[in-house]
Amino acid sequence: MVMNDILARFGTLTTANGGIESLLVPHDDNVSKHFLNLGSGTSLSKVQLNQLLGLRRERAMSDDFFDYYWLKEPSLPYKLSTIPGYENTYVGHDKIISVDHLLYGLNRIFIDGLLHRGNVRAFYREHSNKTLLELESSLSAMVLDTRAIKRRGPILPLQDISKDDRYLISEMACKSHDTSSGTSSLREGLIAAWKVHEAAGGKQVMVKDLLANSLSKTKFMSQQGLLTFSADDILNEAVNSTSDLEAKCSAIEVKFLRAREAALKNTELYLSLVSDLDVYVATSMRVRSDFRAMAERCDRIFSDGELQDLHLRYFDPTMSAADGHQDKGLIECLMVKCAKVLVYCAGEKESYGKDAEAAMALSLGKPVIFLCDESVKESFYKDVHPLSRLIDFQTGVAVGAIVTSRERDVPVLLDRIFENEMEYEVTQPEDRKGYLQLKEKLTDSVVRIQTNNQLLSESFWNYYRIRD
Repeated sequence: MVMNDILARFGTLTTANGGIESLLVPHDDNVSKHFLNLGSGTSLSKVQLNQLLGLRRERAMSDDFFDYYWLKEPSLPYKLSTIPGYENTYVGHDKIISVDHLLYGLNRIFIDGLLHRGNVRAFYREHSNKTLLELESSLSAMVLDTRAIKRRGPILPLQDISKDDRYLISEMACKSHDTSSGTSSLREGLIAAWKVHEAAGGKQVMVKDLLANSLSKTKFMSQQGLLTFSADDILNEAVNSTSDLEAKCSAIEVKFLRAREAALKNTELYLSLVSDLDVYVATSMRVRSDFRAMAERCDRIFSDGELQDLHLRYFDPTMSAADGHQDKGLIECLMVKCAKVLVYCAGEKESYGKDAEAAMALSLGKPVIFLCDESVKESFYKDVHPLSRLIDFQTGVAVGAIVTSRERDVPVLLDRIFENEMEYEVTQPEDRKGYLQLKEKLTDSVVRIQTNNQLLSESFWNYYRIRD
């Protein structure tokens, strides 16, 4: 192996930051010859590696740190066999035996540095003298106990709600069908609109036309969108009298009460397992078809064969209701805080609610999967939308969302997360040398970054050091 080949292989693991990030740089014969020897079959001991680090003005590593990254396969949230340079023969050796072997260990340091610290050299300096027990304790936070998850079995069954009736559990439907004042605003609005229609000589009319043409002449004109949404079941039905309207409203109210009672019981069940919640599904639903489509999407994703042995506990937004919008907000905040992963379903239009939920999850350092309906939106969330990368406020690490427009990717990603088999790669953009990115391989999404802007980096980490 010639030096140019070695330099090319270590190119993504080389920045201008010095130390562990600049272990191999061009035109440095004092260090390069040792890598050429390694490429020719000579091994590299921990002592020799520490000498090379010393020449790079970097601190030495402990025996345990060396063992952890080059000679052991610990439990990690990502799949070791997908890391460049990996071979299953490294365990049992006491030295680095090849260029591939060196590349493998360095890749792991860079991945962990970006995942846990957001800065590779700072991560190395904080961990290089730790014992094996300290390393395992420090780096196990993202490792999920897959065996315990699989042993849990299924939860108590949720109350069934017909997919066609799930729109009735929305806040909009609750406002329209609420009868605490004696009658619902939908019933009152429709009757008022009928009276306007009848006074103008109107006869039989479709409910949707009554709402579109006559409601605007009543005191309910400002509620046109709300009432139209809540009357979806009967919009295409004709009425020719007040009693006709009364009967149709009564039929919807029966469905509403049944759906709402089931949804409230489901919320109690969700709250009963909040400490064991796996996935929170965030979305916004504006029309009846949104509720139906979201319910079907949840069914497809969580009934996928790859996830069945995990018995994932997930919050389905089409199955839950609260006594009021304020309680609903508290419930959703709690669910986001407790869930291990958030799945964000992007729609035709975005909403403050689900954007806030995704922001909360990212700011807590949780994995967030953005599922988009179009490739254009996928590009928007990956490359444009500022929400797709936020700061974990506790650690200062920049956390990015995993973005895809393929629904099939979601169960695959969930399986990888809960099986601790995520696949990552370290990259540097061609036009921003030294700007490190940690990418999720399946979707090519940037989930961690380390900026090459020195002023920004120093200002940023100086602030977080003060906080510590």
